[in-house]
Amino acid sequence: MDNTTITIIAAVVGLLIGFAIAKILEKGKAGKTITNAEKKAAGIIKDAKREGESIKKDKIFQAKEKFLELKAEHEKVIINKDKKIAEAEKRTRDKESQIGSELAKGKRLNEQLERQVKDVEHKAEILERKQAEVDKLHKSQVKQLEVISGLSAEEAKSQLMESLKETAKTDAMAYLQETLEEAKLTAQQEARKIVINTIQRIGTEEAVENCVSVFNLESDDVKGRIIGREGRNIRAIEAATGVEIIVDDTPEAIILSCFDSVRREVARLSLHRLVTDGRIHPARIEEVVKKTEKQINEEIVEIGKRTIIDLGIHGLHPELIKAVGRMKYRSSYGQNLLQHSREVAKLCAVMASELGLNPKLAKRAGLLHDIGKVPMIETDVEKPHAILGMEWAKKYGEKKEVCNAIGAHHDEIEMTSLISPIVQVCDAISGARPGARRQVLDSYIQRLKDLEDVAFGFKGVQKAYAIQAGRELRVIVESEKVNDEQAAELSFNISQKIQTDMTYPGQVKITVIRETRSVNVAK
Repeated sequence: MDNTTITIIAAVVGLLIGFAIAKILEKGKAGKTITNAEKKAAGIIKDAKREGESIKKDKIFQAKEKFLELKAEHEKVIINKDKKIAEAEKRTRDKESQIGSELAKGKRLNEQLERQVKDVEHKAEILERKQAEVDKLHKSQVKQLEVISGLSAEEAKSQLMESLKETAKTDAMAYLQETLEEAKLTAQQEARKIVINTIQRIGTEEAVENCVSVFNLESDDVKGRIIGREGRNIRAIEAATGVEIIVDDTPEAIILSCFDSVRREVARLSLHRLVTDGRIHPARIEEVVKKTEKQINEEIVEIGKRTIIDLGIHGLHPELIKAVGRMKYRSSYGQNLLQHSREVAKLCAVMASELGLNPKLAKRAGLLHDIGKVPMIETDVEKPHAILGMEWAKKYGEKKEVCNAIGAHHDEIEMTSLISPIVQVCDAISGARPGARRQVLDSYIQRLKDLEDVAFGFKGVQKAYAIQAGRELRVIVESEKVNDEQAAELSFNISQKIQTDMTYPGQVKITVIRETRSVNVAK
């Protein structure tokens, strides 16, 4: 062999020997690693066991503490229940003891009552025997008296009664005369005292003559819109409300003039709505006036309800409540009718209390005594207001005393109850006090109403309004029933009737308005 081959073989052999030695060394190192790993694993297991024991002990300790807490709470609950049971048992024992004492007391009372009943029966027997003896003795004495006097018992009794009658009659007449004299001396003084005390306990207000209302404007530019083109808007407002509207140089204000406060209020509220809305034209004016009239009617009902609540009056019929509400917009000699009726109601209640009568019934009669002054329909005005009010009260279920007081407060009918003179006196007190009434305003308003009533007396008249302080009468007729020629004739006839039947200063202008409308609806 050559040297190259020997070198290769030597190299191969060396590699094999090196590989074997490396394997041997690697095997020894792996054995040590395994041994170390086993030691570490044993240590970890030991630590885990030790930690597990510690956790186990902690959990056992916590469980014991929880058990002790639950046990303590359970014991508290048991103690509370035992306490409540003990209290209940104590109450039961106390009640048993109380019941036992009550039973014993009742037994003693029964025994005592039985003894008293026996005593009463025994005394009743004794009384019966004594009464029999007394009757027997009385009969014998009466016989002896009859023998002595020569008169029978009936004859003696008659003579004695006649004698007693004469004596009693004489004594009674003397006592009656003395009582009447004393009453005459004190009655007037007592009556004056009751009336003065009643008046002093009632607060009053003075009458105010007011036939105009001032409607304030934000600027004078609104006046032109209210007047409208060629005055059509203001004419529409006056025709719809029956109120005279005065537009003068007064800055930022116009005047509403009418004797009827309801119309003035309707006109004022309607103007307020129109100015606020901004749309002012005849069709809108009529629509707003109708809505306002409906609102005023609702307010009238509300005023009536508030009034009866304030006065403590119950069970009043709804129609009478409406009549009470309408009183706010009526006046009598310048005195507001609702304020007058409230005042009379309070006076009646006080006076009835002073006299020992029913104050609630008197208050009810006082409030309703003038309801006949607010007629529900125009035909009712033909009757006296006292009779009309009495008929309404009967119709709507008021008591006889109230009805009689309403009908008799102006002596139209005879008074049949003590409340009637009280209502009459209180009505006079309320109307006669200083500042209560003004005759001038009432006569003026009555003249305006008479003017309107004259117009309503003709056929075809739909509305009639007295304006310009009674110097003008505007009459609105139904176009279907009155033509143009008849409208002119109607104006003349009304003027002639006013000249014939009424007395008035100056002249009265009669204006008959006939309006034709054609209305269709586009759908």
